[in-house]
Amino acid sequence: MPNNVIWTKNLKKSYPLIKSYRDLIRHPFQRNFIQALRGIDIAVPPQTCFCLVGPNGAGKTTLIKILTTLVLPNEGEAFILGHDVVREEALVKRLVGLAIAEERSFYWRLTGRQNLEFFAALYGFPHQEAKKRIEEVLELVGLTRDADKRFNTYSSGMRQLLGLARALLPEVEVIFVDEPTRSLDPQMAEKIRKFLRHELVDRQGKTVFWASHNLAEVEAYGQEVAIISKGKIQLQGRVKDLTDNGQRSLFEIYQQYVQPNGEELSGLNGRN
Repeated sequence: MPNNVIWTKNLKKSYPLIKSYRDLIRHPFQRNFIQALRGIDIAVPPQTCFCLVGPNGAGKTTLIKILTTLVLPNEGEAFILGHDVVREEALVKRLVGLAIAEERSFYWRLTGRQNLEFFAALYGFPHQEAKKRIEEVLELVGLTRDADKRFNTYSSGMRQLLGLARALLPEVEVIFVDEPTRSLDPQMAEKIRKFLRHELVDRQGKTVFWASHNLAEVEAYGQEVAIISKGKIQLQGRVKDLTDNGQRSLFEIYQQYVQPNGEELSGLNGRN
């Protein structure tokens, strides 16, 4: 754990399966579970663009939710900057930001600025401090000109940028993003990628934990990568080392550790 911003040991998480009506009648007291994480061990060094790749249902989102204190693990340990995500939940919340652009997480009839004002109040910002910080993050993500437009008029890319702005309101050390370029046009996707790597990691020295399906963007912008499949980390290492400085593709490596089954490999080898 020393010198690692994120560290987990034997992290496990299972969810109860939703029963059908027939099962409820036949076995009312029987509970079945699905294992989302089966013993996750990862170590993420500071000031790193760390990418997590894997097929749908591999456990990427569950891992992010545990590391951002949204979900409790069943077993194992997880630490952010040396602080236990379970025992020191309140402290960890002040160290991490989760950038999501889901429509339900914002108020559609409010402007981008008004949404940030609402979340700044939840963070406990004094009024003048909140006003200053909101201007800073709007400028940082490039939304100053569109800040006073209603959220329901925002494009998918603008919503993703507002999600990043919200995550950056407090001065966090670690930013978590879950497929931030999904469904974006090529230009906006590239803008998001450059912002995560060059602005947040290279210039500001933050650590970015980036879950992605797009191996091309991981190969181009990631420094460290972990491949997750069936709830377990199959491989972790520096992108340059794993690809022999570009002598082989990350897609070829991925295929060695993830069994294709229909959708698992679809869309993984191209840019958004």
